[in-house]
Amino acid sequence: MIQVKNQNQIVAMKEAGRITAQALLAARECVREGVSTYEIDQVIRNTIERAGAKPSFLGYAGFPGSACISINDEVIHGIPSKTRILKEGDIVKIDVGAFYKGYHGDSARTIPVGKVSEQALRLIEATEKSFWAGIAQAQAGNRVGDIGHAIESCVQEYGYSAVRRYVGHGIGHELHEAPDVPNFGTAGRGVRLCNGMVIAVEPMINVGVCDVKEMSDGWTVKTADGKLSAHYENTVAITADGVLVLTEA
Repeated sequence: MIQVKNQNQIVAMKEAGRITAQALLAARECVREGVSTYEIDQVIRNTIERAGAKPSFLGYAGFPGSACISINDEVIHGIPSKTRILKEGDIVKIDVGAFYKGYHGDSARTIPVGKVSEQALRLIEATEKSFWAGIAQAQAGNRVGDIGHAIESCVQEYGYSAVRRYVGHGIGHELHEAPDVPNFGTAGRGVRLCNGMVIAVEPMINVGVCDVKEMSDGWTVKTADGKLSAHYENTVAITADGVLVLTEA
């Protein structure tokens, strides 16, 4: 069942979103050559906890980190580790959630480590651009398929593909709520959007094929062809005044 939020609930979710955004900003400051993904994870956890919140991902279905930190061909769900050291030219995806006063925020960014390839920069640009194309369709009366169609159409112009195995989602009291919000789809199809819906829109975009593979650690997801992937996510609310980004710093 889709949980439609009232104005007070959306205000409360904006606080959770603000903390999520602060944690991502703090993480971005740490992204440089020689830093481990564990160190970044600790900065994220400390930032969230100092704000009086809890990391949404820590312990979620047994996940051991406070954030998902994925590098290069890793799409999502990378486990922070003291042995995963960033190096010049990497692109690192940092996915953060904060739980505050009964509500979750969820957001992700792809950050370059030092000087990266033109291909990597173009991928990061396309992924962010596709997010904004998607939420331009997040308005009452439209359908979930309108969001996915806009995202996929945007990245196809770059020659890239949208991951289909994993999708965006509703969010609120629970980290993952109905409805699913795919990054592909047919315009005019799917669940109808209405004011008060809060969703996490999160394009996961690959340079190569859309197919992915799950690693033996039970969490990390990589591109099937070993090519680069990028991720961009915000929690957004659909309101009578338009779409409201809740996790923007």
